[in-house]
Order: sequence, then structure tokens, then C-alpha cells
Amino acid sequence: MSKYYDLMERKNEIMLKSVKIDYSKYEKNNIAFAYEEMMKDTGYELDDVIRIQKETGVGDTPLLELKNLTALARKVSKTGQAARIFLKDESANPSGSFKDRRAALSVYDAKRKGYKGVVSATSGNYGAAVASQAAMRGLKCIIVQECYDSKKVGQPEILEKGRKCECLGAEVIQLTVGPELFYTFLKVLENTGYYNASLYSPSGIAGVESLGYEIYNQCKMRIGKEPEGVVITHAGGGNLTGTARGLKKAGAMNTKVIGASVDLTGLHMASDIDFNRKSFTTGHTGFGIPFMTWPDRSDVPRSAARPLRYMDRYVTVNQGEVFYMTELLSQIEGMERGPAGNTSLAAAFVIAQEMKNDEILVVQETEYTGAGKHILPQLTFAKNNGVIVKLGDPKEEVPGKNIVIPDHPSKLYIEEKDLNSYRKSLIKNNLKTSQTAIFSEEDIEFLCEETRLNKKEVLDIIGSLGEEV
Repeated sequence: MSKYYDLMERKNEIMLKSVKIDYSKYEKNNIAFAYEEMMKDTGYELDDVIRIQKETGVGDTPLLELKNLTALARKVSKTGQAARIFLKDESANPSGSFKDRRAALSVYDAKRKGYKGVVSATSGNYGAAVASQAAMRGLKCIIVQECYDSKKVGQPEILEKGRKCECLGAEVIQLTVGPELFYTFLKVLENTGYYNASLYSPSGIAGVESLGYEIYNQCKMRIGKEPEGVVITHAGGGNLTGTARGLKKAGAMNTKVIGASVDLTGLHMASDIDFNRKSFTTGHTGFGIPFMTWPDRSDVPRSAARPLRYMDRYVTVNQGEVFYMTELLSQIEGMERGPAGNTSLAAAFVIAQEMKNDEILVVQETEYTGAGKHILPQLTFAKNNGVIVKLGDPKEEVPGKNIVIPDHPSKLYIEEKDLNSYRKSLIKNNLKTSQTAIFSEEDIEFLCEETRLNKKEVLDIIGSLGEEV
């Protein structure tokens, strides 16, 4: 245990060496830090990001109109109307997901700063993206994955991603669920001296800005206006943060940014028992809510992914609805894609029915599919772990107990989440961490920016927390 604590005590020193960012210079007060200054200090303007991504074939992905899905939404809509649904096909990127945008800039930054290799702790598509970009730039790559329970049973989707990372030349370190992930990650960074290609670094977020920028410009060119809404699968927050920032930089004034997650309420992501009772490894509330209410739980001192700054609305769907939408997309649009983007697509199908025929709703990502991501291994894995799979009303789904696939498209639904409750949690977490009862004007202003609330609303929340903090 002494080795564990010794290493953890050096984590800030290790982090500083692994990204060459002195996060301490952005600290302003007990709570506040200079977020926009940190983002600006990446040294990369949006034009630079787009140029760097083009060098390795990243970006400029097609925006596809899902005419058959739109027609079905109108058919089941209570009003007979539904927005035109468009899909940004990010599976066209080199490793098959939008994560190539993040990895392209991070790996470029690593090479420019003289690192010999890159390391990332991820069980998702980002590992394949980092491995792909590292191969193109001639750098070594190590991916640290959390993929097994204590019985060494691994989830099909995570194992699929590990296979892809190895195929792209990375060394993959696979671990059981638990605190050893961050410890192992730190140890690898210290032992190798490689670059921390974090999902949550300024470069990692700046790379996603090109996605929002493209969506705005493609809509303006094809339709003559910005989209009314963009639906974004939300987990750690970088996808939503980067896309929203890119939309704003492009000039979007009225586009609503809608986060969507799979509802896994009741399942603990660090639980050995719960780990294999979920059917999705990203885009779910187990990451979405904790990272929304406390962004700095990430692997860098200050996360650049801060979704509550940009989110206009947050909804959830159930696992069964995502499986249904994956199959629907394949059978009526001829596109076989993985579950990450189909989380947003399931939500968009319902949200579109709230809108008018001349309005535009964009789902901002797709991902590649493969052996472990496919519906059949996922559902078989669920059954093998005692989860009941059936057709019916998805409102009857209980995470970890059953998966209810809708028996009719009219039964797809979303659950609206209260953003104000998450804003309150974020403020509470900041107060607890700061351990102070004295707040400067800078601190209050920072909390206003973090939550998109005004000064009175923030002060009212602080007052209402009382002894809770």
C-alpha cells in the first residue's frame, strides 16, 4: 500500500511532466480558475486544428439526411410533424469515431513537444483513435483499459476496442474494475515519460471544436440556416463541450445543445458486481452525471470538458431503445453503426416529434461497429449475466435487471432531466472541495459561468445548501 500512496502523492508532478501544462497558473481563488485562458494556451486556433486533422485524414465527414427515419417519426408523431433528422457520419474518420478529432490534436501536440510516445486510460473508442494517430505520427502508444470483473469476465464491446487498439500497433494493458486503473496509468506515465493523451486536456477538447464548426457550415450550405438542435451523446463531457464550442465559433446563435445518455440508474460503475450488468460502456449516466457535476474528477488537475457551461437540455433513453434504434438505422437507412451515436439518435427520434417539419435536428456522431459492438453479442452477454431481454414497453426497463426493446416505434420515449439539480450539485461539490466559507467575486463569477446561472441564483443555491457543505 505504501507504493500506492507514494505514487499518488506524486500525481501532480507526474501530470505536469506528461502534458507540460502548469495547471497551477490558472488557479485564481478558492474555487475559480481561468478556463478560457487555459483553452487559449493550447496555442492552436481552430484553423490550426482543422489543418492538423486534415494531415491524417480526420474531419470533413458527411452530413447525411435520414429521410426514412424522419418519415417514420412523422408517421408516429401525435401532431403528424417531425423535424428533418440529419446524422454527422463520424465513422468516416480513420479509426471510426469522432474521437479521432481529439486524438489527432493530442498526438500532434505530443510529437511537437518531443515525446516519444503517448499513453491514454480509456475503455472506449478513444484508445483506437490514439493508437491510429500515433501510428501515423510515428509515436509509441500504450492504452490502459478497465475491462474485466474480478472473475476475469470481459465485456464484448471493451474487448473489441482492445483488439482494435492492438491491431493499430498499441500496447494494451487490461485491468479489472477498481482503483488500480489510475494507479497503473500514473505508473506507466512515470516509467515511460510518455505524453498523457488525456480525453480531458485542452488539446483533447479543442480537437472536437471542428465537429461543431462543420455541422454549422454544412447546414448553412445545404439548408441555408443553422440547425434548431444538435443532440450529443454525453458521458465524460468532452464530446458536448467541444462540439458546442465549435458551434459558437462558427456563429451559431440559436442552436440548442441537447445532451443524451443511457439511463443506468442504480448501477455503480466501479462496482465489481454491476460492471458486467450494463450493456454500454460509454454514453451513460454512470459517467454523464458525475462528470457533469464534478468535471475535475478526471485524469488531469483541471478538466477542459465542462458540459454544464454549454448544455441547454439533458435527456436519457433506455438500453432497449438504443438496441432498437441500432437495428432500425440498419434496416430502413442501410447504415450499420455502433451504439454510441445511436444513443443520441434514439433521443433525436423522440425530440424530432416535438418539432415542425421545416426544422432541423442533427445527431452529431456515429461510430464504427464491430464484432463486440454488435447487438447479438451484447444481448447474449446480458442474458449470460442474468439480465432478462424482452420486447415491450421500454418504460418497464430496470437497469441491471432487464432490457426492454420497444415493440413499436411509437413507444420510444425520453426522460427529461432537471439541469438545475445538477447545477446545484456542481456548486455543492465546489464548496466541499474548497473547504471555505469566504467566496470572492471571482469565485461567484466562475460558478455563474460553470452553471449558466446569474449571481443571485448562485448565491441562493449557496444559501440553501447550509449545513450540507
